[in-house]
Amino acid sequence: MWEMKEIRELKEGRYVNVDDEPCKIIKITTSKPGKHGSAKANVDAVSIFTGAKKSIVGPVSTKVQVPVIDKRKGQILTLSDEEALIMDMETFEQISIPINADHEQPLAEGGEILYLEAMGRYKIM
Repeated sequence: MWEMKEIRELKEGRYVNVDDEPCKIIKITTSKPGKHGSAKANVDAVSIFTGAKKSIVGPVSTKVQVPVIDKRKGQILTLSDEEALIMDMETFEQISIPINADHEQPLAEGGEILYLEAMGRYKIM
């Protein structure tokens, strides 16, 4: 799920879709409008799922997709080397989420964690 916004409305630390990949914006630079054209923007972002660097270059009036990021709480039901089975604390649905190497807190069965959902994909925070 996503919504449309112009590049001029984006802010650092927020999110944007680049090549159908939800990314966190790390830097935005804009140039002044020229004699024959509008101001240009360069948006540098990092994928929240893969960590790949991506960028968008274009006029500030260009519309881009902004993903709807949902941060939620869950409880770890089972844990394996590659994935965790998590029960959402509000809806009680069970979700299998791959374990990423860059999470800060240690994982334990029965413990509560924060995870995010973006465009049908999940990540443990």
